[in-house]
Amino acid sequence: MDNRENREPREGRDRTRPAKRSRKKVCSFCVDKAKTIDYKDIEKLKRGKYISERAKIVPRRVTGTCAYHQRQLTVAIKRARHLALIPYVSD
Repeated sequence: MDNRENREPREGRDRTRPAKRSRKKVCSFCVDKAKTIDYKDIEKLKRGKYISERAKIVPRRVTGTCAYHQRQLTVAIKRARHLALIPYVSD
């Protein structure tokens, strides 16, 4: 059997990618010092990056919201959907 040391490296594998450092995202609700998120404020929910084009709730690692406001945001979106202010699915 071939030892791993004796093998030729495959093309493309010997290169290493440079580390990509992304900027830390900041919660926009914390910046605005918002205590609560209102489900009736549909423009803020839709206009923001909190609902995808398929009408799914975007995770906090993408949006940059903190855990506290992400929980409030999820409840507000679900309430707005229940009251038919926001569609469950995209058009």
